[in-house]
Amino acid sequence: MKDPLHIRFALPPVLGGVKRIAVIVALAAQASIARAHDFWIEPSTFRPSTGQLITASLRVGQEFIGDPVPRNTQFIDSFTFRQASGEKEVVGMENRDPAGYLRVDSPGLTVIGYRSKANPLSLDAAKFEQFLKQEGLERISAIRAQRHETAKPDRENFYRFAKAVLRNGDGKGARFDQPFGYRFEIVPETDPTSNAPLRVRLLFEGKPLEGALVIAMHRDDPTARIQMRSDKSGRVKLDLPKNGVWLVKSVQMVAAPAGSNADWESMWASLTFER
Repeated sequence: MKDPLHIRFALPPVLGGVKRIAVIVALAAQASIARAHDFWIEPSTFRPSTGQLITASLRVGQEFIGDPVPRNTQFIDSFTFRQASGEKEVVGMENRDPAGYLRVDSPGLTVIGYRSKANPLSLDAAKFEQFLKQEGLERISAIRAQRHETAKPDRENFYRFAKAVLRNGDGKGARFDQPFGYRFEIVPETDPTSNAPLRVRLLFEGKPLEGALVIAMHRDDPTARIQMRSDKSGRVKLDLPKNGVWLVKSVQMVAAPAGSNADWESMWASLTFER
């Protein structure tokens, strides 16, 4: 598989040998963002206190086990957080993990959102077909079969849309059900941090997405896994069986526009929280 990001980094000359190697290793994790890997936000705590400075790490991996993705502004389209006081930028140090820092200034919910720029990717035909099956994108396989392209390698641009919900005490805070306006987004309709069944809605270009595969995974219990398809209104009800840290994810794929040097566009949405 080709390097999906084709990254060239200029490291600061002031870095010493050991420190320089550490940064190179960290940056290599950015290049590991590839097909069949999930992407999520992992804060230093999902239960911050008022005034606490916390970190927001970016992770890429599988089955809720991931590697750090250092901050790199050439791939970030938006990285913000919402509180009762409004929306602010998540700040951070370039080419470092954790990717961001934020201060919780009020009780209630804080919602972190990340939107990436386009990243190119190529994959051989067999692995691409395996991925389509794994992520519930059989309709893309059907289109490829109809076009006699099943043996054709994948050329695409992919995008990441990740969110995390944090709770500080019993205040109201930010609205968990307010979309960030991402092209593809998982929008909770019930408070993810409560013990009630989780209801989410999938929006693609601002409209409900029907038939998308939604997968929920528990960080500490691989057996606590749920997957369902969204209904006509884009909604899914997830009866999460236990408390703890959860990752909810979904992938959408459409044909790439003409002149983009790609056949497909894939969009990866995720939501992390603790209940």
